Amino acid sequence: MSVSLEVSKREVRPRSIRNKLRHEGKVPAVLNGYKVESTPIAVDAADFARVLREEGLNTVITMTIDGKKVNTLIQRYTSDTFTGHVTHIEFLSVNMKEETEVEAEVALVGEAAGVKAGGVLAQNLYTVTVSATPDKLPETVEVDVSALEIGDSITVADIPAAKEYTIVTDPEEQIASVTEPRVEEEETPGEEAQPEVIGEEE
Repeated sequence: MSVSLEVSKREVRPRSIRNKLRHEGKVPAVLNGYKVESTPIAVDAADFARVLREEGLNTVITMTIDGKKVNTLIQRYTSDTFTGHVTHIEFLSVNMKEETEVEAEVALVGEAAGVKAGGVLAQNLYTVTVSATPDKLPETVEVDVSALEIGDSITVADIPAAKEYTIVTDPEEQIASVTEPRVEEEETPGEEAQPEVIGEEE
């Protein structure tokens, strides 16, 4: 799946240009990768936010540079700590016929049998690395935990193989487990701790 995103080339000097772009509702970005030279570009902030919200990180984004269509992935982006606004983006040009590796979120599905019995479900792994051609990259990898009893765990190796992509994360990595609930010790009536008296003579 791919979406289109309008971009424009930008100057890199002076540095004040970046602030001017952000004031105009645009985000400074750079394009690198397959069959392209490093190219400074600018992206509409609202359009980029919409792509992230509706399509996710691993969707193919088609943009036009110098009249040439380029298929890209979002390699990384940075955001302002206080406002949450995106401040810079790195796009990676990709070959649609070659596999590439990205991170996909792990989504636990189902209600573990052990949880129904009073256990506690703990998720230990939140992303896995997957390999696929750009158009087949998943945004999330679903992991069914419904069969987990108390004391059971599920690892990367337990995820059923998919036709579209390969998981390259260490198969022994634990994804989730169900543990016994914590039981707080109750004080026995009549055995309350007595306050220590400092300086009391024996």
